[in-house]
Amino acid sequence: MRVAIIPVTPFDQNCTLLICEETRRAAVVDPGGDIEQILAAIADEGVSVERILLTHAHIDHAGATADLAAQLGVPVEGPHEGDRFWIDQLPAQAKMFGFPPARAFEPTRWLHQGDVVQVGLVRLDVRHCPGHTPGHVVFYSPADRIAIVGDVLFQGSIGRTDFPGGNHEQLVRSIRENLFPLGDDVTFVPGHGPASTFGDERRYNPFVGDGA
Repeated sequence: MRVAIIPVTPFDQNCTLLICEETRRAAVVDPGGDIEQILAAIADEGVSVERILLTHAHIDHAGATADLAAQLGVPVEGPHEGDRFWIDQLPAQAKMFGFPPARAFEPTRWLHQGDVVQVGLVRLDVRHCPGHTPGHVVFYSPADRIAIVGDVLFQGSIGRTDFPGGNHEQLVRSIRENLFPLGDDVTFVPGHGPASTFGDERRYNPFVGDGA
């Protein structure tokens, strides 16, 4: 699997294009906005998108989902149903943060801990990691040792928990109990900023590291 990062929205959100290199099938993860940039990246890669995946439903991650799904004619999978509130609030979120108008939608499939998502021949395991939002999920490729973690974990930091439904203790548990056990060698792509590894964060992250 290859991961192409497409920075979108004024928040520089890491929308990602997950590409099965054998089949040239792909998934778009977290299309928060700037649809034309996402479509251009799809065209540049020469891939066929078969689904949209969502880690969670904050505006910078989900704002363009309904429109992009309609344009591509593909299903939307994720997040967990705990984020229904945030999906319903997308129009209000767009106004609040000065984003283009956004539409609420019903995902084709809500995701849960232990579910599997397929992208071409690539298997992605679903990890439910609440704390930043109640319905946040992470997509993990065991074969590639890569995780797409949204706003759960960052290089040197963790997600905010001061939005409605946020819970700091729950977020820390999600990281330590549901992500770090996957292995120190796992590379993760966060929703903002550079990639890192679970091992580096376990060693050095001041919020969830071994010394925290």
